[in-house]
Amino acid sequence: MKSAIKQSNYPTPAAQAKRLKKTEALHNEVKTVSKKKMIDRPFAQQKASTTHKTLSMAAADVTKSVLLNREEAILQFNYRVLAQAQRTDVPLLERLRYLCIVSSNIDEFFEVRMPPLLFPVNGVNRVKNPSSVSSSQTFEQVCALAQTLVEQQYALYNDVLIPALSKAGIEILQHGERNEAQREWVAAFFQREVRPLLIPIGLDPAHPFPQVANKSLNFIVRLKGKDAFGRENHIAIVKVPRILPRVIRLPKKIAPGKQAFVLLSSVIRAHLFELFPGREIDGFSQFRVTRDSDLWVDEQEAGNLRQALRSGLVQRHFGNAVRLEVASACPTELSSFLLNQFKLPEQALFKVHGPVNLVRLNALIEAIDPSAAKELLFSPYEPAWPRSVNPQLSLFEQLKQGDFMLHLPFESFEPTLVFLRQAVADPQVLAIKQTIYRAGSDSALMELLIQAAQRGKEVTVVVELKARFDEEANINWAERLEQVGAQVVYGVVGLKTHAKMLLITRRESVKGSKQLMRYAHLSTGNYNPRTARLYTDVAMFTAHPEITADVEQVFQHLASQSKIQTLKHLWLAPFSLHKQLIEHIAAVRDAARGKKPARIVAKMNALLDNSVIEALVEAACAGADIDLIVRGACTLPAGLKAYSERIRVRSVIGRFLEHSRVFYFRAAKQESLYLASADWMGRNIFRRIEIAWPVLDKNIRQRIIDEVLTPYLQDGVDAWQQHSDGNYIRALSEQPSAQQALMLRYGNAKS
Repeated sequence: MKSAIKQSNYPTPAAQAKRLKKTEALHNEVKTVSKKKMIDRPFAQQKASTTHKTLSMAAADVTKSVLLNREEAILQFNYRVLAQAQRTDVPLLERLRYLCIVSSNIDEFFEVRMPPLLFPVNGVNRVKNPSSVSSSQTFEQVCALAQTLVEQQYALYNDVLIPALSKAGIEILQHGERNEAQREWVAAFFQREVRPLLIPIGLDPAHPFPQVANKSLNFIVRLKGKDAFGRENHIAIVKVPRILPRVIRLPKKIAPGKQAFVLLSSVIRAHLFELFPGREIDGFSQFRVTRDSDLWVDEQEAGNLRQALRSGLVQRHFGNAVRLEVASACPTELSSFLLNQFKLPEQALFKVHGPVNLVRLNALIEAIDPSAAKELLFSPYEPAWPRSVNPQLSLFEQLKQGDFMLHLPFESFEPTLVFLRQAVADPQVLAIKQTIYRAGSDSALMELLIQAAQRGKEVTVVVELKARFDEEANINWAERLEQVGAQVVYGVVGLKTHAKMLLITRRESVKGSKQLMRYAHLSTGNYNPRTARLYTDVAMFTAHPEITADVEQVFQHLASQSKIQTLKHLWLAPFSLHKQLIEHIAAVRDAARGKKPARIVAKMNALLDNSVIEALVEAACAGADIDLIVRGACTLPAGLKAYSERIRVRSVIGRFLEHSRVFYFRAAKQESLYLASADWMGRNIFRRIEIAWPVLDKNIRQRIIDEVLTPYLQDGVDAWQQHSDGNYIRALSEQPSAQQALMLRYGNAKS
């Protein structure tokens, strides 16, 4: 794949200063749009192209022929993340962190997306949506695209970041670069900390190729001569335990005036000969294998889903191999031997010019002296307490006056914890219900739920056990909750529960009589305090009787599996969300056909569902103006003549991970805005429990438009514009960064 990402020319300091002034002004004066016309842009004033025409019933066929490939779209996203590491206006250690993120993303790409291509039939068909992989797309082609990305990644690491780190006084020393004192220290470290944990395995009929865990560091060695028993077994494997640190800091006394580090792989490589006394090493290489990590359990047959998944976690580390990484100097004989052992084609071999696992360099970032790292990291940012919430008053009493929202991470996640903490301590609170998708292994929120159950409140927690890579943490929380008497629900068989909901039921005195009142917290993001500081999300607190009644129905449905009644406000997947979404897009289309105002602005993580794309294209061809802010993969080609000319797709990659889902529709005089847990993907719409809910409060609705949509449509720093061929070009302009503007508005961030 020819990359559209090149080293960009970034603004001069003077231009940056000018942009910063605009940034400050943007949120000193936030009324950027008219309240009568919530979102309006010059595009809405353009005359419709004469080529625009409403799609016929053949729209689906047209869509299939022009859609971008999903795998390529995912890799394009990672090119945009890599571009963050290329930016000279990003602090050096943050550039290294982006490089690590790319590596982590590529790992997950191979773990999750590649197995269906390599193993289309594997006992049980695990491909949920085979049509997502085009007929022409092959494992080999995707690997070739990924190879280009990896090559650019290591070129940046070796040619740019390593020299820049050295200039900043941070050295990663290879064996040949270490002086005599440093070599002696490394040798002693190896003998003391590493050597006792390494057991080389010489391969023969009695010693078959060992089980190699997913993404673990290993060495393959070719030996000369005969072993102790006179046999000519030439191949040995050295497995490196994960308990060993991958980044090791050298003492200051042997590295004066700088911070010097060595990588574990370099330490082992330098002393590899010591593991084979009496034998000569004829060739060697570090290697790493990536495996299929999709944890699959037949939910229909599993008697206890939690136990079945816990058992499956052990096997995840030893799934089918999908990628092999070796050092660039690895002898062909050894790489071919490994490919044969892992039953992989040649295209799955990645020869890398550096450590086989760049993700481990996150440890380097954490090891840098804070005093030295200050200028090499983003300025500290502390989220603000929301201005709309009085910390001295009960949140229940405040909600009686109206809804309020949190805009994370610019505002603090703490009110969510306060909300739950007040519920736990309040004797009038009778019941707490919550969904959990990713809470993390150390969660104050989960501890509060446990406390609530211990205090005798009715606690119901819907724990999604199949949240990919968080299964073990969620299983552990589920067990602890059950131990204190909480009702734990594992969701619906065959579906993941991805909705983010918290419902509190409280007994209150209303006009002299006792009544049960409901209070809800709904969010686009997870109940995870750590990611709440890193991801952009919108959360809403409400006591609206109809919305909270809808939330109550959803919880009852999840617990009892009974048919759900018609909801008044919430869109619920897999039932009504798709239908409502298509209907709202169709209403915009019909307005456009009638030459009335027609506008869609939607922000999400991914756009992949064909039926939604077809509806958007029909609306655009009818004359509607559509702006899509899609952080990750998008298979809809924007700006395609006679198809999607009035659709613009942009992606924003900044300091924080864009995670909020916001959908705005304008059809003639009707305007609506929804927040959601769901992206516009088939899995979200049809194979998950998801919710979307309307923002009914006009002030909150306007605030979301002013903060979550409009600034991102104007962003001239972190935004990328998609072209019809699927490539993205940085949308550089004099307009400020939306994220930076929001940090300046709400927090204590410095320029």
